[in-house]
Amino acid sequence: MARNKLTHVDAAGRPAMVDVSSKVATARTATAECRVRFPAAVATQLKKSGLSTAKGPVVDTAIIAGTMAVKRTHELIPFCHPLPIDGCRFQIDWHADTVLRIECTVRTVHRTGVEMEALTGATVAALTVYDMCKALSHALVIGPAKLLAKRGGKRDMGPA
Repeated sequence: MARNKLTHVDAAGRPAMVDVSSKVATARTATAECRVRFPAAVATQLKKSGLSTAKGPVVDTAIIAGTMAVKRTHELIPFCHPLPIDGCRFQIDWHADTVLRIECTVRTVHRTGVEMEALTGATVAALTVYDMCKALSHALVIGPAKLLAKRGGKRDMGPA
């Protein structure tokens, strides 16, 4: 079985940013999700309030925070390249009675993908939901966070 090579390590085994200068810029898209699980009583309360708390509209605030995080991913993750973000969209809705599903899709035309941006957007949006709702309960659970799909690089994955 072939072993995958780590891309953020140089020949001497030291951390290094991947050199993408020889790659061709292509359209890149990635979609990630993160979930927030609420105690049943809190989920019921949030549904009755239209997902609004004393801090304000939960979903709108999460979208703004997630979008800001997408644009600053390279400042948070050491070896991420700064990317021009051409598009960033969120879908946030109830997945089950007590689970809010946050999906983030990010697009760019560049030499490297936007998986980390999509994951960062989804997780920061989930953290924002937690922050907006923690006065109701600290029993909220964030996760899992996962990459659902990516397109435009060497290896596409997930649904088209």
